[in-house]
Amino acid sequence: MESKSLESHLLNKEEEEARSPSSFTSGLLLSTSVAVAGSFCYGCAMSYSSPAQSKIMEELGLSVADYSFFTSVMTLGGMITAALSGKVAALVGRRQTMWISDVCCIFGWLAVAFAHNVMLLYIGRLFLGFGVGLVSYVVPVYIAEITPKTFRGGFSYSNQLLQCLGVSLMFFTGNFFHWRTLALLSAIPCAFQVICLFFIPESPRWLAMYGQDRELEVSLKRLRGQNSDVHQETAEIREAVEISTRESQSGVRDLFNMGNAHSLIIGLGLMLMQQFCGSAAIIAYAARIFDKAGFPSDIGTTILAVILIPQSIIVMLTVDGWGRRPLLMISSTGLCVCSLLIGLSYYLQKHGEFQKFCSVMLIVGLMGYVSSFGIGLGGLPWVIMSEVFPVNVKITAGSLVTVSSWFFSWIIIYTFNFMMQWSASGTYFIFSGVSFLTIVFIWTLVPETKGRTLEEIQASLVRLS
Repeated sequence: MESKSLESHLLNKEEEEARSPSSFTSGLLLSTSVAVAGSFCYGCAMSYSSPAQSKIMEELGLSVADYSFFTSVMTLGGMITAALSGKVAALVGRRQTMWISDVCCIFGWLAVAFAHNVMLLYIGRLFLGFGVGLVSYVVPVYIAEITPKTFRGGFSYSNQLLQCLGVSLMFFTGNFFHWRTLALLSAIPCAFQVICLFFIPESPRWLAMYGQDRELEVSLKRLRGQNSDVHQETAEIREAVEISTRESQSGVRDLFNMGNAHSLIIGLGLMLMQQFCGSAAIIAYAARIFDKAGFPSDIGTTILAVILIPQSIIVMLTVDGWGRRPLLMISSTGLCVCSLLIGLSYYLQKHGEFQKFCSVMLIVGLMGYVSSFGIGLGGLPWVIMSEVFPVNVKITAGSLVTVSSWFFSWIIIYTFNFMMQWSASGTYFIFSGVSFLTIVFIWTLVPETKGRTLEEIQASLVRLS
């Protein structure tokens, strides 16, 4: 009797596991890995301008204004496709959107690699912007739609981890390869993703949106395992898509209702602060920052490359145990202090005082800056943005906030070199001041959203509006 009882218990457990959508499978791992290859490409594109700057300006005779436009034109391209990314991904699917992104990026990298005049450089960088603008939207969406809720948090943070890996690799390899070779090497991950996309399924949620029920079940089987029972999850996805379709008919006018005022201020304010604290400029011009301070740029960028990855892994493993507000406050405080240190290192170095101490202060400030940014302001504004907007305006709000982020990034990247020519120390004192305002902004306006339902968050924001 005990043997039969045990056998029955084991069979019931197997059936329960088969019905559960929380299994970690090779199909899920493969699909996520292929998707985040796009995030890796994004990190490479964002940081390419740092190691390439001196050689490109020297060989092609570019002025500071020319190179600033070359670097920043990618964000203009990203702003254009970010505005369209939601509609493109809904129209052609998540996989096809990643294909389009890869084609744009490959063309962009080839144009940069073989450019012999400034116009081809601009065109190549613009197409890189088109590509990363699409991938910055579609990769997180695809990952969120294919992963079970049990693993969704960790898998979602893999997007940011691979971006940091792309930045680190570009900082490190940029010390050894010519800028044309570096551009050709950067096209390889895009080509890898193009091939691998043939071996992963389309998003089950997108298939449900278009009533492709058979394909939906096949996709889930590939993601959850061929022996899994996906009927319950299939029904849940269909129901969720129906509700989302029903509640997402609102337009731009609904977004600007007074009830959404507080949410808009939070979403746009966090994106403004995220960019105006100087983060994009430090990634784009890291080598020049070290050179201007008299510190060897190859050593400096290598140090940054080394700390980016473990810092990202630590954040990915620990962030779910912390609240949003504490992490944002710690992050902003760190940025404020570290920007002040960098500014002081430039100021003292200009006046010929404490030269060795200035170099130490610079590297400590930059390491602390990068770490502080990754802890909170690097990724949490996007998390909070997805939580504070109600369902009926979430798509419209997401597009507006994303385009705003790219626009703010363009302003900082384009003006940074001119600001540094005006005053290197003054530039970082301004960044420190913006970081201090960010602390005040978060303290007074950003609510804690951890552990609260979306309905509770939105109800509390409406009361405050």
